[in-house]
Amino acid sequence: MAQAKFTLKEPSSKTNTLVYLIYNYQYSRFKYSTSESINPKFWNPISQRAKETKQFPEYPEFNTRLDKIENAIKNVFRRLLNDGIQPNNTLLKKEIENELSDHRLKPKKRSFLSFVESYIKESALNKREGTIKVYNTTFKYLKEYSSKYKTIDFENITLEFYNHYTAFLAQEHLLSANTVGKHIKTIKSFMNEATERGINENLEFRKKKFKTIREEADTVYLSIKELEQFEKLKLSATPRLDKVRDLFLIGCYTGLRFSDFTQIQPENINNDNTMLFIRTQKTSERVAIPLHKTVRTILKKYNNKLPKAYTNQVTNTYLKEVASLANIKELVETTITRGGKVEKSVSPKFKLISTHTARRSFATNLYIADIPAISIMKITGHKTERSFMQYIRITQEQNADKLLTHAFFQ
Repeated sequence: MAQAKFTLKEPSSKTNTLVYLIYNYQYSRFKYSTSESINPKFWNPISQRAKETKQFPEYPEFNTRLDKIENAIKNVFRRLLNDGIQPNNTLLKKEIENELSDHRLKPKKRSFLSFVESYIKESALNKREGTIKVYNTTFKYLKEYSSKYKTIDFENITLEFYNHYTAFLAQEHLLSANTVGKHIKTIKSFMNEATERGINENLEFRKKKFKTIREEADTVYLSIKELEQFEKLKLSATPRLDKVRDLFLIGCYTGLRFSDFTQIQPENINNDNTMLFIRTQKTSERVAIPLHKTVRTILKKYNNKLPKAYTNQVTNTYLKEVASLANIKELVETTITRGGKVEKSVSPKFKLISTHTARRSFATNLYIADIPAISIMKITGHKTERSFMQYIRITQEQNADKLLTHAFFQ
């Protein structure tokens, strides 16, 4: 027997989440976005309707709209059977939208840019500040392109748009290939969200050629010997550099991101100071990390209560100063594709070091030490070996030296 029910997209969300209609029929399952959203605290999962509470005064109208959607799917299904037509998901979607349109329930068509603007405001409540900053930058470029060339809407986000827009970012704004790729990735996430909500029907953005551009970055790592040079520096006369050096070394020997290794508290350390347990901010994953002797020494220095960190930007400035004092000055050639052209430059290594170098150094040094990739990934949180290997920074010579000890070459 066919059955309709309503479920929330994210039942544990602290903010509004979409309501889906699920219709099970003839061993098939039809999922449809109602375009309605509600805070889960006002949702009754048993009745599959909004709670009748003064805290959500619009519950009568909200529940009435869900009632009409449920009646619509039942009417559509029954009509198809009566007409001798075998129901399928494509037919059900088409027919229910016609039915809802007749009842004036179909939402007013929204433009792509207005959707993005409202989605950014909504996301500010539950996404990280860095993510919102990326969203706003992408939105700024989209508005500029739309006013300068052609109004962007859901239906014209095509491969033609992709080719013209990536050229606009690369040639007019001289953005690097990776930055262009980041903006394309963000547009795809906007489109996915709009599609999930039933606002967008154009799926050309999911084609292979609508790809996120990525260029392997010339990033550096610090060897164990170089980290020892950091550790040996006498910086007590310059507290700001002393603090930055210590926190950076924590990152180099734990593999944590800046947002995580700067938030370590005494309760994250076990009683015998051998293990660190922490839930990462970006992925909310709980990781367990054995404490390296350098980390134990630094924690002891601060009685397990690490000093408050400077901002990432300020830390990066001071970090280059520390690296210069540690004599990390070998010349490194880097390349970057900007405006469609490959640019090469040579810089002393200390100028290329940032807080993220810590995480790359951790992964690379453990890999060189023959620790299995899967064990390192348990700490770094990488889901695939491919994404993990992008963190590893060893030269062809280092790779060959590593292989020399393998039984195959003996």
